Amino acid sequence: MIGSYVAVGDSFTEGVGDPGPDGAFVGWADRLAVLLADRRPEGDFQYTNLAVRGKLLDQIVADQVPQAVQLAPDLVSFCAGGNDILRPGTDPDEVAERFERAVARLTEAAGTVMVTTGFDTRGVPLLKHLRGKIATYNGHVRAIADRYGCPVLDLWSLKSVQDRRAWDADRLHLSPEGHTRVALRAGQVLGLEVPADPEQPWPPQPPRGTLEVRRDDVHWAREYLVPWIGRRLRGESSGDHVTPKGTLSPEDIRSRIGAVA
Repeated sequence: MIGSYVAVGDSFTEGVGDPGPDGAFVGWADRLAVLLADRRPEGDFQYTNLAVRGKLLDQIVADQVPQAVQLAPDLVSFCAGGNDILRPGTDPDEVAERFERAVARLTEAAGTVMVTTGFDTRGVPLLKHLRGKIATYNGHVRAIADRYGCPVLDLWSLKSVQDRRAWDADRLHLSPEGHTRVALRAGQVLGLEVPADPEQPWPPQPPRGTLEVRRDDVHWAREYLVPWIGRRLRGESSGDHVTPKGTLSPEDIRSRIGAVA
């Protein structure tokens, strides 16, 4: 019976790719909060989402972890280090050492700390060459989870998100359906009875022709890849002027999900 939940992380936990009716993002963590709140008496659940897109591990540790520690919730979801791993020259072993120090701090304050692995990127053109690096980091995350007794939201093993429909048009963030499936898997990890199977097969689609695939690739490169590279060259982050969502009521989340369902 989890009565309070704090989500800590970057764009994945903020919910980028899963916009609500007002344009603000929902995401898997907000959807998980609703699943948790449904098991509590009405009004007897507290949820805070501290995640901000584009943040590196050290920024998350400096800005979000102290707030999570102060709130001392029953549950913290901690997903961090992914943006570090994407950067050239970073060492996944060294990133994992900093990740572990944060986990140790969180476990002293929270009832349960759920950690998250990275996705299998074999089908992501921009990231497939980083697959081995991500797998190495994932191995560290699982080992850290064993040492501190943390449940693991293992996204690498979630096969349903290998479908392109699980991803937003930018190919870096999940679609609303992708976020929904992650929320369902997170609920399973925490021992909840969830309303649907996160590995439920996708409906069949007609095959795509070579010309259609090429046209989509050109559009993606122009709309998303070039701006992403530009921000890296300028030393900018997509989250430079973004504030966290903060405390949200399950009722508000339900209404926002329902408005776009």
